[in-house]
Amino acid sequence: MINEDAKPLWLFRQSAVVPWRMHDRQIEVLLVTTANGKHWTIPKGVLEFGYTPWDSALKEAREEAGVGGRVGRNKLGEYEYRKWGGTCHVDVYPLEVLEVMQTWPEMRKRKRRWCTLDKCAKKIKHGGLLPVLNKLPRYLKQI
Repeated sequence: MINEDAKPLWLFRQSAVVPWRMHDRQIEVLLVTTANGKHWTIPKGVLEFGYTPWDSALKEAREEAGVGGRVGRNKLGEYEYRKWGGTCHVDVYPLEVLEVMQTWPEMRKRKRRWCTLDKCAKKIKHGGLLPVLNKLPRYLKQI
């Protein structure tokens, strides 16, 4: 299957994580810069063949942010954005960070920064991602 721009449809199905931790009784989220370093976002990528969406998202967290932990299997939310001449659909999963690596595959390409949800809202440019982040406190009350 291909889209109108001759790109395979699997390229537009993505998964992501919201890496979170509790710090000084506040929820903090780990943001990473985009590959070009211009914007802040969450770890995400094309859904890997043979992986569940949440495992694929965890793989992206390790590669892009250098973190690991316990990923939730229930979606926190979803959003869409334009890229590669099409619309990418991103399923987003919560990731409780239990491991922060000192070195990781994309450490020379990306920065990472812990932020409170209020600060995340000021750093993230993509409006579709903010409603997903705002669901995190309600999700945490349920676990």
